[in-house]
Amino acid sequence: MARIFITGSTDGLGQMAAQLLLRQGHTVALHARDNTRARDAHAALPDNAGVAVGDLSSIARTRDVANQVNDLGTFDAVIHNAGVGYYGRGRVETEDGLSDVFAVNVLAPYLLTALITRPDGSSISAPACITAATPPCGTRSG
Repeated sequence: MARIFITGSTDGLGQMAAQLLLRQGHTVALHARDNTRARDAHAALPDNAGVAVGDLSSIARTRDVANQVNDLGTFDAVIHNAGVGYYGRGRVETEDGLSDVFAVNVLAPYLLTALITRPDGSSISAPACITAATPPCGTRSG
């Protein structure tokens, strides 16, 4: 069975994917934007391998999420499910001066893929990368 980390897994498709994978016997770690969502996710999926907490619109907090994931061990796959859209609200700027859509949907998956340690010990990229809310991400062999 695989060890899988899923971003944006507090509700919706991310939570449904986590439920399915847990039922199949996989080890699943969750991600939540804040502590309230983390508690709710843990209550909904008590058999999880841990919950990494952090808002992916911030580069520093995305790095912190990667560190939390690495503290949980290595993972065979990362499902990048977290995402935001414009939904008629226009551009929202992050603390880093970026569009939040770009920060969460493009930059955060890239950073997480680069910073989460692979099962072989390298940290170039995650071994498998499934992207739900963002464009496909590539991996490099290391």
